[in-house]
Amino acid sequence: MAAVRYAALIAATITTGLVSGLFYGFSVGVMPGLRASDDRTVVEAMQRINVAILNGWFLLGYVGAAVFTGLALVLEAVSGGGGGALVPLVGAFVAYVVAMGLTARVNIPLNDALAQAGPVERIADPAAVRRAFEGPWVRANVVRTLLCAVAFGLLVWALAARG
Repeated sequence: MAAVRYAALIAATITTGLVSGLFYGFSVGVMPGLRASDDRTVVEAMQRINVAILNGWFLLGYVGAAVFTGLALVLEAVSGGGGGALVPLVGAFVAYVVAMGLTARVNIPLNDALAQAGPVERIADPAAVRRAFEGPWVRANVVRTLLCAVAFGLLVWALAARG
């Protein structure tokens, strides 16, 4: 049972770290790089990214982080939680679920609206589409990046507590 608890915690830490890094990359590289681009380029690039990112590898990390963290939390709680990992696991799970909720309430609807705008060459006012998307999406991404970084740090703490 201890090996399964440890494996779940390692998987949670790895997948959460991957998602945190992905969101961080958008915060410090992708979106600042696109900020200097024209409206049509931003809209088209994000439309393409939003399609490309929906793949099994992304879903393994994104959903896996929640599943593995939840599993690690349940296994730790069932085992009595005497190793000091329970509190950081609870915090990590809450932070990651809040990040998922933010993604579902803000980022995904913005991505969907961007897709509904249609092919970039047919958009009459790409500046308006960009304005409606970019600011809110970037702000939400920064918050979910911070939440995922907190979750990752708490999972590292839980790993250290497990020894």
